[in-house]
Amino acid sequence: MQVLVVGAGVIGLAVARAAARAGHDVTVAEVTGGIANGVSSRNSEVIHGGLYYPTNSLRALHCVRGRRMLYGFCASHGVGHRKCGKLVVATNDAELAKVETILAQAHTNDVEGVEMVGSNAARAMEPELSCIGALLSAETGIIDSHGFMLSLQGELEDRGGMIAFETPVERLTYKAAQWHVQFGGRDVGVMPFDAVVNAAGLGAQPLAWRIEGYPADKVPRLVLAKGNYFGFAGKPVFSRLIYPTPVDGGLGVHVTLDLAGRMRFGPDVEWIKEESYIVDPRRADSFYERIRAYWPDLPDGSLVPDYCGIRPKLTGAGEPAADFMIAPPAAHGMPRLVNLFGIESPGLTSSLAIADEVVAYLKD
Repeated sequence: MQVLVVGAGVIGLAVARAAARAGHDVTVAEVTGGIANGVSSRNSEVIHGGLYYPTNSLRALHCVRGRRMLYGFCASHGVGHRKCGKLVVATNDAELAKVETILAQAHTNDVEGVEMVGSNAARAMEPELSCIGALLSAETGIIDSHGFMLSLQGELEDRGGMIAFETPVERLTYKAAQWHVQFGGRDVGVMPFDAVVNAAGLGAQPLAWRIEGYPADKVPRLVLAKGNYFGFAGKPVFSRLIYPTPVDGGLGVHVTLDLAGRMRFGPDVEWIKEESYIVDPRRADSFYERIRAYWPDLPDGSLVPDYCGIRPKLTGAGEPAADFMIAPPAAHGMPRLVNLFGIESPGLTSSLAIADEVVAYLKD
């Protein structure tokens, strides 16, 4: 089967690899000049445990299964990673009750390696930490996300797949039992495919509007949530990821670490109307306040603007967080077409599991 995957981010690459492994002839169309230049280029590089997500949601199911698959992939493909663990901390009684609720949800989600620890035990692990209790997630880790995506690309190409860079998809039309895809860019023209996967990230909804005959009421709205990060101008003081209790739209301003040994804080949640990748230095003021709730000794002047990303959310401020939306043929009535909407955190962790589900839908 000739399969087109639109988008060479982590989800598109994972789907393309899985389709190639299943014996399909795979082409990836990517509008930029390289892999992972969109949402995936601004990932926190956390391998999530799967603690928070609602029971039986796609986020819960794919995060837990995908995490296990991802650690196996990293080990077998030599992708840099470290299972450093994380602490979700409570600094007052209300937060402690919320953390205990997260523990119960983690057990419901079949997350292994989670337990409550008291303040003394938490400080024994992280001496700079201030809390009255915490949830320890031993299975949480960090990953070289670009190394992971390069490995996905390499395996795709080893199995005969290819990526067409600087190749926008302008229109898709289904006729005579095939998808006829109009490409722009350097190689303008129409090519037929048996199946199409829309993994275009922030461009997934605009692409769906360009599918001839696709039901308009099946295209969800796109809400942009910008997450800003600030770097720490000093040596890291934590060896694990440190998370506060979740906030509206995200998991709170937390401590992130990378394999190079850098420590950052973020992301916050900034609801925006248009794409913007500039970190406003003034947002540091709120970061200091939030971080000092669990690290009181954060020095003045130690936070520097780092980077930001944009999550392709399906719900906005004050609304319940939406699940991943994986729209197979049964959801919209068009054969061998899968649209992926709202694939944000924990998308990277879930990518290999999502890919298996998507490839299973490509048959008649």
